[in-house]
Amino acid sequence: MARGRLRIYLGAAPGVGKTYAMLCEAHRRLARGTDVVVGFVETHNRANTAELLHGLEAVPRRTMEHRGAEFTELDLDALLARRPQVALVDELAHTNVPGCRNAKRWQDVEELLAAGIDVISTVNIQHLESLGDVVEGITGVRQRETVPDEVVRRADQIELVDMSPQALRRRMAHGNVYAPEKVDAALSNYFRPGNLTALRELALLWTADRVDEYLQTYRAEQGIADTWQARERIVVGLTGGPEGATLIRRAARIAAKGSGSELLAVHISSSDGLAGGSPQALIEQRALVESLGGSFHTVLGDDPAAALLDFARGVNATQIVLGSSRRKAWQYIYGPGVGSTVARDSGDIDVHIVTHEHAAHGRGRIPIRKVTDLGRPRAIAGWLIGVAGPPLLALLLTHVHGPGLPTDMLLFLSVTVCAALVGGLFPAIASALVGSTALNYYFTPPIHTLTISDSQNIVAVAIFTAVGISVATVVDVAARRTNEAARAQAEAQTLSALAGTVLRGAPTGDGVLTALLDQVRETFQVDSVALLERRHEFDPWHAIAVSGPNPPEHPEDGQVDVPAGKTLALVLCGRVLPAADRRLLGAFAAQAAVLAEREQLAREAAAARRQAEGNRIRTALLAAVSHDLRTPLAGIKAAVSSLRAEDVEWDPADEAELLAGIEAGADRLDHLINNLLDMSRLQTGTVTPLIQPVDLDEVVPYALGGVQLDSVRLDIPESLPMVPADAGLLERALANLIENAVKYSPTGQKVLVKADALAPTTGGGRVELRVVDRGPGVPEEAKEKIFAPFQRYGDAPRGAGVGLGLAVARGFVEAMGGTLTAEDTPGGGLTMVVSLPAVGQPPEPVPVEPSPLTSLAPRKAELA
Repeated sequence: MARGRLRIYLGAAPGVGKTYAMLCEAHRRLARGTDVVVGFVETHNRANTAELLHGLEAVPRRTMEHRGAEFTELDLDALLARRPQVALVDELAHTNVPGCRNAKRWQDVEELLAAGIDVISTVNIQHLESLGDVVEGITGVRQRETVPDEVVRRADQIELVDMSPQALRRRMAHGNVYAPEKVDAALSNYFRPGNLTALRELALLWTADRVDEYLQTYRAEQGIADTWQARERIVVGLTGGPEGATLIRRAARIAAKGSGSELLAVHISSSDGLAGGSPQALIEQRALVESLGGSFHTVLGDDPAAALLDFARGVNATQIVLGSSRRKAWQYIYGPGVGSTVARDSGDIDVHIVTHEHAAHGRGRIPIRKVTDLGRPRAIAGWLIGVAGPPLLALLLTHVHGPGLPTDMLLFLSVTVCAALVGGLFPAIASALVGSTALNYYFTPPIHTLTISDSQNIVAVAIFTAVGISVATVVDVAARRTNEAARAQAEAQTLSALAGTVLRGAPTGDGVLTALLDQVRETFQVDSVALLERRHEFDPWHAIAVSGPNPPEHPEDGQVDVPAGKTLALVLCGRVLPAADRRLLGAFAAQAAVLAEREQLAREAAAARRQAEGNRIRTALLAAVSHDLRTPLAGIKAAVSSLRAEDVEWDPADEAELLAGIEAGADRLDHLINNLLDMSRLQTGTVTPLIQPVDLDEVVPYALGGVQLDSVRLDIPESLPMVPADAGLLERALANLIENAVKYSPTGQKVLVKADALAPTTGGGRVELRVVDRGPGVPEEAKEKIFAPFQRYGDAPRGAGVGLGLAVARGFVEAMGGTLTAEDTPGGGLTMVVSLPAVGQPPEPVPVEPSPLTSLAPRKAELA
C-alpha cells in the first residue's frame, strides 16, 4: 500500500490564514470529485473560517475527560475506518489529552499517512523544534508544543502562508483573529511589529532552505551538472597558507551583499602534496569561517583545480574566490597554476582572484606538482618520450653532425631522464634500450649496423644502458617516495582536522557522529555513509548515524565497508576506494566507534541519573506517606470512631468539635496531596502556564483561603501595574508562601503581604511581592536548601507537611518567568520575595492559540 502524501501550510504567526487556506484547498479538491473529510479543524471562533466548514464532511471528534474537564480530540480510529482520500488535520504540533493513543497530533498524522491517506495540515514556524531557542529569544515565549523538523521536512508539499506584520495587526484590530478583550494584550506583547517581522523572516528563510533541498534533489535525480543561479553560493578555496583569513573575509563580504547567500570554504588535501598548508592555520581558518556563518569542508583530490570545480558544481556554487598565486615566475614552467586552470574551466561559475600581501613573495613553501604515479595522460606522454624521443634525437644529431659519441650519449641519457620524470620507470627503461640501439646504429662504427668494432665503444654503450636504467629507477623511486610522503601528509592533515574539530563538538554522539560521517563523505567523495550496528552476530543491522541521500541499510549495500569494533560497521556508497585510502578510512571508523561508545555511555549515565532521581523521589514520597499522611488520617479515623460509638452520648459542642477535626484533617490531606501532584507535574515538565495580564490586588485575596484572615495584613496598592502571569498558578504559589509564613510566625504576629513596583532599569520594570514573617528565620547557608523538594527546616513537627510547599511555589513562579528568593526580615524573621515583570516591559509575551492543556493549575476555588 502506497504511503499517503502530506501537504503543510506553514505560517509565521497565528492569524495569517493557514486554516482558511487549508479549507479553501479542501473545497477545490471536493469540486474535482476528491473524497475529502475533516478530521480536526480548529476555527478559534473565527466566523470566516467557520463558514468554510459548511459543505465538508466531518468525522465527529472524540470526547476525553481529564482532571474533571472534557476535551475533544481527533478520533483517529474513526478516521482510519472512514478511509477518505484526503483528511484535514489542523495544528500539527498539538499535544493530545492524556489517554489518547499518541501523545502528539503529528504522530496521528503519521498513522494516517502510513494507511495511505493524504493529509493536509497546518503549523506555525515557532512550533518547529529546532527554532525553539531562536523564537524564545525573539518573543520571550518558550513554546511547549513542538513538532520535529524532520516531520515537516518530509512533507511532500510545504506552502508558506505569508502576511505582512502590518496587515496581520490590522486583521487582529478588526476582531478577525481574537476576541475583543484579548486584542489589546496580544498587540502589545506577542504581536508587536518587531516580533512579527522576525518570525516572518524565520518562516521565509526556513521555507527557502526547504526549496533549496528540493532543487538539489531534483538536480541530482536529473543528472544536471550546470550551475543554476537560483541562490548565491560562494566557495572560497583555501590552501592553509597565510592568505586564508583575507580570502575568507573577502568571500564573506561578497556573500553579505545578497540576502540568503551561503559561504562554503573548501580545502583540497590532495595525495600528491599540493595545498600542504599548516594544520594549525587550517584549524584557525575553520573557526573563522564558522564564526562568519559559513561551513568548512575538506576534500581529497589528485588534481586540486578539478577537485575544487567538482565540489563547486556539486553544491551548485555561483562564485569561487581564490587567492592570487604565491608562485615565483620560474615555477610556472610546471603548469598554469590552480587559479588559471579554475578560471579557464569554471564555465558559468564566476571566479574572483583576490590579491593579498603574500602574493608572489614565497614566504611559505608551496609544494610544486611533482611527476608521480600519474594516470593515463602522463603514462602516454612518458611512453611517447621514451620510444619516439631517441629516434628523433638520432635523426637530429645525424643532420647536424653531432659533436662526438660521449656528448651524444649524454644527450640520449637526458631523454631517458625526461621519460622517467614524465612517465615513470618503464617508459624510462624503454628509452634507455631504444637510445642504446640508436647510438649503436647511428653513431658507433661501423654505423648503420648493429655491430660494434671497437671494444671501448661496446663498454661505453653497455655503461650507457646501465646508467640509463639506473637513473630511471632512481628517479622513479624518488618520485614514488615523494608521492607517498605527500599522501601521508594529506592523511595527517585530515586526521589532525578530525582530532582538532570533530572532537571539540558536543560530548554526546548524535551531532558529532553526523559531523564525522559528513567529513567522511566529503573526504572520500562518496554519495552516502552510514554507521551500522548490531548487538549479536545474527541480529539485523540498524543505522545509528547516516550522511547523504539513500544511505545503506546493510554492509552489502555499499561499495566499501570497514569494521568499527565488534558490533559496528562503517559503510560507504558511491565508489570503490583504492587500497591506499583504506588506512585513512580505518582511522575514521575507529573514531566513529569511540564516539558511538561515548554516546552509549552518555545515555546510560543519563538513565542512571534519572533512575537515581526517581529513587530519591520515591523514597521521599514513601516517607511522606508513612509519616505525614498518617497523622491526619489517624485524626479523622479517631473522630469518626468516636462519633460512631454507641456507648457515648455526645453533646452538640463535642460533636461539632469532632466534625471540625475531621474537616481539618481532610483539608490537610487535600493540601498535602495537591502539593504532591503539583510537584510531580513540575518534575515531569507538564506545567504550561496561560500567561495573561493580571492585577495582584485581585489574585492575592484568593490566596488567603487556607489561613485565618486576621493573621495576615495586606498592602497591595491598586495603582500597581499588571503583571503577566497565570492567575491560578500565582494564587497557588502565594497560598503556599502565606500558609508557610503563618505556620512559623509567633502567636499574635501578623504576616505582612505587600507589593511594590520597581523603577525600570536596563532589564525592564518589575513588580515585587513580599511575604514577611517574624518567625525564627533561616540561616544564609540554608536559604536555597529550603526550596528543594521534601525539605523541612529546623524542628518542624511530623505531620506539618511533606516539605513541598516552597518547592512548588518556586516551580510555579519560575514557570511564569518570575523569580522566588528568600531574604532576612529586618529585626528577625524571613521574607519571601516574588519578582515578576511588569506589563509594558519586555516580559513573557502573551502566548496565543493555547491547547486545551495549556493551564494545568486552575484556581483553588475551581478545584474545590
